[in-house]
Amino acid sequence: MAQLENGEWRQTPIITSGKDGDFKRANASFRNWITPDGAPGPSGSGGFAAESGRYHLYVSYACPWAHRALIFRQLKGLQDLIGVSAVHPDMLTDGWTFDTDFDGATGDQLYGLPFMRDIYVKSDPAVTTRVTVPVLWDRQRKTIVSNESSEIIGMFNSAFNGVTGNSDDYWPEALRAAIEPVNDRIYDTVNNGVYKSGFATTQKAYDAAVAPLFDSLDWLEARLSDGRYLLGERITEADWRLVTTLFRFDSVYHLHFKCNRRRIVDYPNLWAYTRELYQWPGIAETVRLDHIVRHYHYSHESINPHRIVPINPIIDWMEPHRRG
Repeated sequence: MAQLENGEWRQTPIITSGKDGDFKRANASFRNWITPDGAPGPSGSGGFAAESGRYHLYVSYACPWAHRALIFRQLKGLQDLIGVSAVHPDMLTDGWTFDTDFDGATGDQLYGLPFMRDIYVKSDPAVTTRVTVPVLWDRQRKTIVSNESSEIIGMFNSAFNGVTGNSDDYWPEALRAAIEPVNDRIYDTVNNGVYKSGFATTQKAYDAAVAPLFDSLDWLEARLSDGRYLLGERITEADWRLVTTLFRFDSVYHLHFKCNRRRIVDYPNLWAYTRELYQWPGIAETVRLDHIVRHYHYSHESINPHRIVPINPIIDWMEPHRRG
């Protein structure tokens, strides 16, 4: 693994650990906002107006953070407004690449560049950053708007409503105070918890991560016994932020990241819920288990040094959700 330092590609460890062997996730480096009229957004950076054809989304089908952005692009009917380039699932010494010898890897649809890092350097020739996805690109200003998934889905949720006429709201004002604590716990102990477990380099760090992960899965299972979704009978951003981890859990995190106390199929409510969200219109096409399984097992040499890709369970995503 590597990162950009002053625009140059430098080899660095894939796992950034604290002194106790705990995984440390780097912060996103581009935090601009698209707004309906280009006025300043929450970060104070303006000039990015919601316009059809102006923006492009760079993703990995393997990455759960990028998957959020793909899902919101579907939910909000942005497919014709915002194009997509998907990287190759293998992330090796060159990081994410635009190789096309894997089904679904599209290459760079805008500039034909070979590496994801080239998009970062095109935005800022002296940038120092990890090269992550998703990346939301402004074709007009030739710059990165954002590489923070939680903020990209926030933009997709509302900024383009006037262009598409789609006013579906997954972060409704009346529920925000209830959504945010749920998001915070899910991010820390589940979305990032699987990584803190899998990338721990000491037993102490692993134990400190995996116990809260399963405590939260138990909490979610109980929560879903009282409502169809995390906030009751209305689906919200919190559900879509959670489910990208659930989609990957039994095929990757259970084995590869040693999160093996239970599988999602062992939780009746969580498994029914996961299937329902998979069956939501437009969502199944965003779930590419071939990319997911290949990426994790082939790219993480420190965890799987022989790069053996397991056969994995056969998952029936289409069984109906009969609860409620």
